[in-house]
Amino acid sequence: MTAPKKPGRKPAEVDRFRDYRDQDAAHKQTMRGQARDVAADIEIADPKRRAAATASLRTFLETYFPEQYTMAWSPDHLRVLAHLDQAATEGGLFAFAMPRGSGKTTVCEGSGIWAWLTGRRKFIVLIGASEKHATEIIESIKSEMETNELLADDFPEVAACIVALDGIPHRANGQMWNGERTHIGWTADELILPTISVPAWAKLKDYAPYVDAKGRPKCAGSIIRVAGITGRIRGMKFKSSDGSAVRPDFVLLDDPQTDESAKSPSQCEYRERVLSGAILGLAGRGKRIAGVMPCTVIRPGDMADRMLDRGTHPEWNGERTKMVYAWPKREDLWERYAQIRADSLRAGNDGKEATEFYCQNRTAMDEGAHVAWPECFQSNELSAIQNAMNLRYTLGDPSFMAEYQNEPMEDAAVSSGSDLSTEAVANRFNGLARLAVPSAAHRLTAFIDVQGKALYYVVCAWEDDFTGYVIDYGAWPDQKRAYYTLRDIRITMASVIRDANGKPAGQEGQIMGALKALVGELATKKWTRDDGTIAHMNRILVDANWHQSTEVVYDFCRRSPHASILYPSHGKFIGASSKPLSEWQKRRGDRTGHHWKIPAAQGRQVRHVIIDVCYWKSFLTERMTTAQGDPGAMTIYGVKASEHRLFAEQVCAEYRIPVEGRGRKVDEWKLRPEAFDNHWWDGLVGCAAAASIEGVEIGAGDGQTKRVRIRLSDLRKAKPVVPEAVRTDSANPPPEPATPVPSPQPPAPARPGRMRLSDIARERRGR
Repeated sequence: MTAPKKPGRKPAEVDRFRDYRDQDAAHKQTMRGQARDVAADIEIADPKRRAAATASLRTFLETYFPEQYTMAWSPDHLRVLAHLDQAATEGGLFAFAMPRGSGKTTVCEGSGIWAWLTGRRKFIVLIGASEKHATEIIESIKSEMETNELLADDFPEVAACIVALDGIPHRANGQMWNGERTHIGWTADELILPTISVPAWAKLKDYAPYVDAKGRPKCAGSIIRVAGITGRIRGMKFKSSDGSAVRPDFVLLDDPQTDESAKSPSQCEYRERVLSGAILGLAGRGKRIAGVMPCTVIRPGDMADRMLDRGTHPEWNGERTKMVYAWPKREDLWERYAQIRADSLRAGNDGKEATEFYCQNRTAMDEGAHVAWPECFQSNELSAIQNAMNLRYTLGDPSFMAEYQNEPMEDAAVSSGSDLSTEAVANRFNGLARLAVPSAAHRLTAFIDVQGKALYYVVCAWEDDFTGYVIDYGAWPDQKRAYYTLRDIRITMASVIRDANGKPAGQEGQIMGALKALVGELATKKWTRDDGTIAHMNRILVDANWHQSTEVVYDFCRRSPHASILYPSHGKFIGASSKPLSEWQKRRGDRTGHHWKIPAAQGRQVRHVIIDVCYWKSFLTERMTTAQGDPGAMTIYGVKASEHRLFAEQVCAEYRIPVEGRGRKVDEWKLRPEAFDNHWWDGLVGCAAAASIEGVEIGAGDGQTKRVRIRLSDLRKAKPVVPEAVRTDSANPPPEPATPVPSPQPPAPARPGRMRLSDIARERRGR
């Protein structure tokens, strides 16, 4: 039995319901629109104040950020402000370095807000040493725009829309002004000023300078975007609310280098290239971008140091300021002050006795001193001179010279023991093409440094007197880029070496496959000399120190078709307190050379070489500092230093410390704290040791008599020649003399077929 059908609604009821639904939806939409519409009657609180601030960056900062600028400006500040004003208004580039605590980042941030709010610039890009750093700056700007009441009073066309967001960024998507979208943007990496229309402003004398004929503010749609210097910068653009494409026209780079990057010449060069190329090209083809760069010089020759140098980059108009321009003359009084201050601090008296001493002798102690900012000192100090000296005593000269003088000192603990610098190594190019072997070179050696992700290799050509040429170096697989470190290698052995099923091989399989490919290439290549003749590889050493690769390396060197020129290699740290290789116990079959040893094959059935790396690193330092053209000098292929920045960085990754022990003086080598990789330095060491194994000697080929090595087996084969005067005839012996005449007895001749080493030595001396 089926249930009876329910009676349906009458058509009139359906129509009424639909009308009610539509009206309710329209009402709600209207209410939502009214809630999103933030239009209001706005006016400038103080037109004269705004006009003065709009015309001058200094006035703008003093007016709207009084709590940040409580002291009088120094002459250096005023000069920097003038450059910033000019860059934002007229264009141009300006880089400046100021002492720590001078407010350079705050001033730079304020100049960006000024250029943004006054409509001087439509698209501002903030670039930091990292994206995180740049994001911190944009968060500071957001905080100022949301909480600075003075700015809100005098820039209501901007503040009204920002305040209406109430700190909720997603409200920006639907915000309206008199029924039209404001297109405001308020995200973590981008700020866009609202686009509104205030027609009444165009008719008012005091307001007209800030709007166009339709009452649209000149700053409407202006954008600030952030990025890290190593992030995505190229191709930045923005489509405005009217459909036009806007490209960056002002860039603010706040300290674009880190402590880590400043210590790496190749990273400095990379960031400098990004700055000169990608960043300055943001405005587009045929257009110049304005830019400001506050920076800190961390080490001599770093990116900031080069950008501030008007000889290297005159376009940046670099300005380098200091805390102290002239030091006090009375060093004796200041030394006494320092001692009194140290004693006072140890006693917990906060240096009061030192301040009293300074007060009593201030005239004499201030004589000759000139500080940049006389108003800058602490409440417990009497002058900026005392403040500077206290900072110097507290921090020490290295930190003070870097942070407050912008004249960093080389690290004495590291630099004093090393004769190499990345600049000097990179400039040792010889003009030869890559892979070209000089005609005077008779030996080719290579070294392969085994790592988990890739193989690093170096190839050298050698003359008989240890004049060396780096003819090739690189990584396998080829990274196809100029700068990389082991930790950021992109093309790894795992991505290239596959098993029979096409799957990535394991660690041992990767190393074996990579060695087969690289050694096969190096060993079979026909290296062309510059006179057209062909040279062949004499010796290849393969690093076997890494415990995860040791067995694989030995197995490869044993099975390889090029086994005759291969040796597994073990670098050995032999310091002053260690026993040198020459004093190691000698076993039958061992071969000991110049700071290297090849033990007899045992167990693994393949001979290997042990290298005294401390000696060979010092040896190579001498080769790298020998004048080019002199015997024994080491040079690198190419015609430009920029080709070898990364190579030079690795060669200089270690520093030496002279140590004395066990009656020996030895250079012990340590990795620099800031260094990333030293694989090519190890490769160079291995190539030099391999050359020694192949018979290359320092001083050989210079016309001097070369010492000849004589083996005992050769001496035993030689038969002595008995002179006629001492031969006897058994049948007719000579008559005995009537009177014995004493005469010196010659040494008894050795038995036929045997000769003593002492006899040979005596014979050689008599020649």
